[in-house]
Amino acid sequence: MFEINWRPDKTYPMPLHLQIVGYIKEKITLNEWSIGTKLPSQRTLAKLFAVNRSTIIAAMDELAAEGIIQGNTGGGTKIINNTWNLMNKNYNWNGYISSGNHQPNHMIIQQINEAESDPEMIRMGSCEPASELIPQEKIQGILKKLSVSSQPLGYEEPRGSLFLRKEICNYLKTIGIVANPSSILITSGALQGLQLISLGLLHANSIVYLEKPSYLYSLRTFQSFGMQLLGIPFEETGINIKKLSERHKSKQGSILFTIPTFHNPTGTVMPLEKRKELIHFCEKEGLPIIEDDVYREIWFEDSPPPPLKALDNNGLVLYVGGISKNLSPGLRIGWIVGPEQVIARLSDIKMQSDYGSSSLSQNVAAELFASGLYKEHNEILRKKVKVRRDTALTALNEHFNEIATWNIPKGGYFIWLKLNYPISMYQLFVKALNRKVLIHPGDLYEFRSNQHIRISYSNTTLAEISQGIKILSELVLEQLQ
Repeated sequence: MFEINWRPDKTYPMPLHLQIVGYIKEKITLNEWSIGTKLPSQRTLAKLFAVNRSTIIAAMDELAAEGIIQGNTGGGTKIINNTWNLMNKNYNWNGYISSGNHQPNHMIIQQINEAESDPEMIRMGSCEPASELIPQEKIQGILKKLSVSSQPLGYEEPRGSLFLRKEICNYLKTIGIVANPSSILITSGALQGLQLISLGLLHANSIVYLEKPSYLYSLRTFQSFGMQLLGIPFEETGINIKKLSERHKSKQGSILFTIPTFHNPTGTVMPLEKRKELIHFCEKEGLPIIEDDVYREIWFEDSPPPPLKALDNNGLVLYVGGISKNLSPGLRIGWIVGPEQVIARLSDIKMQSDYGSSSLSQNVAAELFASGLYKEHNEILRKKVKVRRDTALTALNEHFNEIATWNIPKGGYFIWLKLNYPISMYQLFVKALNRKVLIHPGDLYEFRSNQHIRISYSNTTLAEISQGIKILSELVLEQLQ
């Protein structure tokens, strides 16, 4: 029952008992250890975590004080709650926190978010462009132009700026998607698109099929609303359609989430024939699709096949795109393309949520599209990112050749590294953090994955890529010895 393959890291600045507290909280949050479960004895826990019994006592005292566990005379210690106190001396907010719908972030994601702001950190987990890849001068030029045009900065239409939606329609034509402005909703980034879909189209018992591994496992977007994530095995060309067919039982309330182009985290590009096969299967089964296509423009040699949406003749695909990954994360501009009645529903929810995305950001994005600067920027970006990819591959060949294998990405920002032998991914993550290298361990994308690391080359300098991979190889070798 209590299979623990994790140990607290004695070199990490956080006290051992607090590391254990964090680990147990995560287990409870993920429903791996449910309410009512009886914990092993303190002596057994000390052996499992490889620490002194006094450390376990301190951890248990902390969890008991926060109302998570309770010890009964003769009955052992049981889990009694799946949340925790904020320990606020002025007011106990626990009742409010426990009643909220949204689940807390994965413990490692919380640590990643804190470490991202460290200027000394080599950010090999981030999937956003480094500041030198963002077209600062082009954006500044557009801002100056807008400042003298007396363009109003009031609320936009519910679906977003008409000017921007028309320009996105023109852009979508270049990748094979024919859409009207009324079938497009502007969102505050692609992630908001997923949140709106979960709020407006799905119910508490919906099943979300997704590739395994998948970026979606690192989010709480769908789980927070009571939906089930059902992983479908992944193969060399993308999602295994045969396995999807075998596991697809529910005709009502289920949806497929897929990243067919530069898949996150594997970098895989689904070939055109398989895209046609997937569309055919979903049409036959009446299974709608969320297509995440935010990395499309970051290709190196050959442009990828057309999106699933370009092959969709029945309004089955909700297409999610944006400019955060290839242009500027700070503008927070994304979009959903879908049937007009769906877009109307989602735009109504968006208006209730934030009354529309920033009009200034929408104006900047529209000008970038209309002026041709968006296309020009992407052509420059691809060349710069390819150099980073090649630098990463050279460093991997030098330092990981005998201990791992990896893909050679044709686009996107990451390499899916597979170690030859399993190790504790959390220990590697913490030790790398201590050496100022930030990575994304594979278990963020596939439950209990202990051989994979997602390495990103988008937010570091060339020197940092080489240095970070060297440090990472040293830490892996330490654990393999």
